Amino acid sequence: MTTHDPASLSTAQQAAVGSGADFWSTKQVGDVPSLVLTDGPHGVRRQVGATDHLGLAGSEPATCFPPAVGLGQSWDTDLAAKVGTALGLESRALGVDVLLGPGINIKRDPRCGRNFEYYSEDPHLSGTLAASWVRGLQETGVGASLKHFAANNTEYDRMRSSSDIAPRPLREIYLRAFQHVVQKAQPWTVMCSYNRVNGVYASENHWLLTEVLRDEWGFDGVVVSDWGAVSNRVKAVAAGLDLEMPGAGGVTDAQVVAAVEEGELEAAVVARAAARMLALAAKAEAGRAVRVAAFDAEAHHDLARQVAAHCVVLLKNEPVEGRAVLPLEEGRSLAVIGEFAQSPRYQGGGSSHVNPTRVDLPLEEIRALAADSEVTYAAGFTTDGSGDAAALRDEAVRAAAAADTAVVLLGLAAHQESEGFDRDHIELPTEQLRLLAAVVRAQPRTVVVLSHGGVLRLADVDHQAAAVLDGALLGQAGGGALADVLFGRVNPSGRLTETVPVRIEDTPAYLDFPGEHGHVAYGEGLFVGYRWYDARSMEATYPFGHGLSYTSFAYSGLELTAGAQGITASVTVTNTGQRAGREVVQFYVTRPGSAVVRPPQELKGHTVVALAAGTAERVSVLIERQDLAYWDVRADRWIVEGGGYDVRAAASSRDIRATATVEVEGDGLILPLTLDSTLGEVMAAPGAAEILGALMPMPAAAADSDVLGVDMARMMASIPVGRLLSFAAGAVTAADLEKLLGDLNAARATAAGS
Repeated sequence: MTTHDPASLSTAQQAAVGSGADFWSTKQVGDVPSLVLTDGPHGVRRQVGATDHLGLAGSEPATCFPPAVGLGQSWDTDLAAKVGTALGLESRALGVDVLLGPGINIKRDPRCGRNFEYYSEDPHLSGTLAASWVRGLQETGVGASLKHFAANNTEYDRMRSSSDIAPRPLREIYLRAFQHVVQKAQPWTVMCSYNRVNGVYASENHWLLTEVLRDEWGFDGVVVSDWGAVSNRVKAVAAGLDLEMPGAGGVTDAQVVAAVEEGELEAAVVARAAARMLALAAKAEAGRAVRVAAFDAEAHHDLARQVAAHCVVLLKNEPVEGRAVLPLEEGRSLAVIGEFAQSPRYQGGGSSHVNPTRVDLPLEEIRALAADSEVTYAAGFTTDGSGDAAALRDEAVRAAAAADTAVVLLGLAAHQESEGFDRDHIELPTEQLRLLAAVVRAQPRTVVVLSHGGVLRLADVDHQAAAVLDGALLGQAGGGALADVLFGRVNPSGRLTETVPVRIEDTPAYLDFPGEHGHVAYGEGLFVGYRWYDARSMEATYPFGHGLSYTSFAYSGLELTAGAQGITASVTVTNTGQRAGREVVQFYVTRPGSAVVRPPQELKGHTVVALAAGTAERVSVLIERQDLAYWDVRADRWIVEGGGYDVRAAASSRDIRATATVEVEGDGLILPLTLDSTLGEVMAAPGAAEILGALMPMPAAAADSDVLGVDMARMMASIPVGRLLSFAAGAVTAADLEKLLGDLNAARATAAGS
């Protein structure tokens, strides 16, 4: 691997390597090569020739794999790795050194316009899928750019607003997936977000970029800005930013040099950032030399179809007149209804928009698998408001009534959700719901197929349709994948990565989204997604992790073993149905009687198992010890609480199949006692009662719980010991108490050391 010496560069050159030459590439400085970075994450958006200054011009054809909203529904780390590898091969073929992805921000609110680029409402699921994607990509010699760091959970005012988050939810929910990917997959770059985090721009946030990312997590790569995220490059470099994108025509380079000359910025800081950029350049040069297979567009399209089929979630499949609606039976006539059958919605809008190599149309793919069955088509509605809605609906109803089964494709059009703006609601368009109601009245055997980037309210759909398939966004091969699932060529195994609420008002961030006056209050704290619904015992239309199959599975023999690495959970899964299928086994953990506030349960492990009909397999998952920890705000570090942990093997967050308990040894946490410690905290220390009682004897009345009609012991337990001096009438001094506390602290430390 070629190495470059930052000491050989002048300060001006060191500043120059830290900003773009144009929209997509860095500068060549001396023998340091220019690098190409371009948008992902579900396809390579490579512009060639004279790119426009906003990066909005057309791009080279590339495979559009399922975006994260779809890929996440596979819950399959192996598939994520395969997609990453395929994207790496296409990046190499198109001359790309760093692909901008994956996006792993938490889906805090279903209205966020960019949710289609993110995996889940849960950090464990987001982190494990993204780590596999990064490893798959980087083994081809192409770097990943983990984004958007951090707490970028709304599009509204995204370049200025502050995400105001308390320490525990920030660590346990919004940073945890980033930490997992950094430590497990070592991405070449991390992209800082536009927004402020607790009042400080992410690009200028020393605590975020240096203290947490580098000093705590050990990240040794490059921190790159989101495009246009730098407000003040001098402050950003001081905070830990290495690369500003896109280029600013040398203006900010000169500002960095001037800051060094004026003593505002240390020269060593600039040199350190340059060294990281030079190390990235060396990785890219080595990556260009890695021998990889040639990019095969047809093979990648086939892979996209395979992956997409495993991303489809079967939400509902009720029998009609004693016969299951899905899978569809050959020889029976079909009415395919909905504009999306001819003009599929398969990706999101904005910076990740891919120019696909081809697009499978659902109607054509359904006809290809229907063999000799009659397949009719009716648009039913339009997404642009054109046409006669009543006439379109009537035509669809006639087609549905004349067929054995109706397949109705519903969802959101590209202009209804996109990067750059948030949705105002989570409703399906009214004309689509009217169409569905009319079709179901004419044809009870109705299947709904959904296409969308953000969660939709589905109570009406669930109530009316006999079967529901959720495709989210499935990429360019989604049409073929849907046909494969509809006809049973692929047994659906996707699972929801977000809770589907009964109504928008039930969602955790409803009152605090999208924020106001430049601030977003994360008032729900730890209780994001299913954690909120579980804590409040709220109904959901479909719960987190939900997904059905054309077969059935049973769980048995859950066993837990605690060790230094964490908890190993093993359970036997049996395919009790008549078809081969894949089951997503989910493990949720709870700590009964915890000393801190916790969600009722949290996903801490999962695996996918493929089973032939009638067969069984024992699966095991390691729930890592660090994933059992909570962030203790008093000690400012992770703590594993000792005691019993319940582990639940489940088919969804609301479908628990087996539960077992295991004892886990806790971390030692001894907080020093001070005058501000409560009497209860002090009395909990061994020997404190005798010593404190001798020093400050309580009047007999204090032990009488009836004196004031209250429990005196409980009331006094919350009094800081320093406040007791005011009741001692000078008999005890602050020095006396401080000596007592010092002796107790020393004794506790000795006991802990032994």
